[in-house]
Amino acid sequence: MENSLVAVLILVLCLFASQIRVQFAVTLTGNSNHRPRPRPPDVTLCAQLIQPAGYHCSEHKVQTKDGYLLALQRVSSRTGDIKEQRGPPVLLQHGLFLAGDSWFLDSPKQSLGFILADHDFDVWVGNVRGTRWSHGHISLSDKDKDFWDWSWQELAMYDLTDMISYINSITNTKIFVVGHSQGTIMSLAAFTQPNIEEMVEAAALLCPISYLEHITAPFVLRMVNMHLDQMILAMGIHQLNLRSDWGVNLLDSVCDGHVDCNDLLTSITGENCCFNNSRVDFYLEYEPHPSSSKNLRHLFQMIRKGTFSKYDYGFFKNLKLYGQSKPPVFDLGHIPDSLSLWMAYGGNDDLADVMDVQHTLKELRLKPELLYLENYGHVDFILSVDAKKDLYDHIIKFFRSRGKSSSF
Repeated sequence: MENSLVAVLILVLCLFASQIRVQFAVTLTGNSNHRPRPRPPDVTLCAQLIQPAGYHCSEHKVQTKDGYLLALQRVSSRTGDIKEQRGPPVLLQHGLFLAGDSWFLDSPKQSLGFILADHDFDVWVGNVRGTRWSHGHISLSDKDKDFWDWSWQELAMYDLTDMISYINSITNTKIFVVGHSQGTIMSLAAFTQPNIEEMVEAAALLCPISYLEHITAPFVLRMVNMHLDQMILAMGIHQLNLRSDWGVNLLDSVCDGHVDCNDLLTSITGENCCFNNSRVDFYLEYEPHPSSSKNLRHLFQMIRKGTFSKYDYGFFKNLKLYGQSKPPVFDLGHIPDSLSLWMAYGGNDDLADVMDVQHTLKELRLKPELLYLENYGHVDFILSVDAKKDLYDHIIKFFRSRGKSSSF
C-alpha cells in the first residue's frame, strides 16, 4: 500500500506546476509506451537542443555560495552573435521538475527562448540544482543525502540570486527575469532581499505564485491531505527522480490500475485550452528532471498553512535556525518600487489560483501590469500553440518599454 501511495505522490509532483505535460503521455495518447526515456550523459543543453536549431549558444558555470555548480546557457539569434548581442539580457527561470530545456521544446516560432533570441535579446537560461544540467557540487555527490537537503528557499536565496549576479557581472547591466510557476516563487522571494534592484530591471511572471492557500486541483489536494510528503521523507527518499528505473516503474504501476489516469491533467492543473500534445514523444526526451523531497514538502507546507515563508522545521529547530518558533515570512512589501513587474495568469489554472494571485497583488507596493487569459490553464503558459500572440508578444513589449539601451 505504501509503495502505491508513494508512486501516486511522485507522479503528482512531477506534474505539479506545469511540468505536467511530459507525464501525461498516457493520459493524452492512451499509449503506455510513452514514458520518460534516458538521454546520453554529459551532453550539454546547447549541443543537445539549441545549436541544432541553428542558434548560437555557449555554456557557462555558476558556483553558488553553498557549493552547487549550476549550468547557464547564453543564446543569441541565428543571425546574431553572442559577442555582439544588441539587446538586454533576459534570464529564463523554469519551474518544478523542469530545467532550462523547457523554454525550447516547441518550434522556434513557438518557444519563448527562441523567440526572445530572434528579437535580439541576450537570452540566459537558468538550471537549478538537482536538474540533469546542474547536477554538480564542489564536495557532495548526488548519491549523498545532504546533496538533496534544499527546497525552493535555497533555489531563491542561492541559485537564482547567484545566477543573476553572474549575468550582471558579465553583461555589466541590469537584467530582465522571466519565471514560470516555481520560477515565480523563487523570483518573488529573491526580490524581497536587499540590493536585488541593483541587478534586476524588471520581471515577467507566468502563473505567479507566492500563496497556494486556494489551490483547487483535486488530485494535489488529496495528496496534501494524506501527508504523503511526510511519508516520503520518513521512508528516507530524498531525491524525486521519475526518470530513474524505479521512478519509471512506479509511473507505469500508477496507470496500470492503481489510479484512474483519465482526466489526470485536468485534475492537477485545471483545463488547458491549447496544450500541444503532438510533441509528447519529444518532450519525454527531456522531462522530467529531478527535484528534492524537501522541496515538495515545502510546497505542501504552503498549501496547508496559506503562508509565503521559509521552510518549517518544527518548533525547536525553527528556534535554533530562525530564532523564532515559526519560520520567517517573505514580505512582498519589501520588493522595491524600482523593480517593475508584469504578471500573466489564467482563469482555468488550478495551481496559481486567481484568489491567490489577488492576495499577492495586495501585498506588493508597486502594482504590476497584468494579463489575464480566461481560458488558459497552468500548462498553457509555456506550451500553448498560441502563446506567442497570447503571451510572448506582450512580454517583449513590456521589456522593450523598460529597456535602457537606446539601440534596442
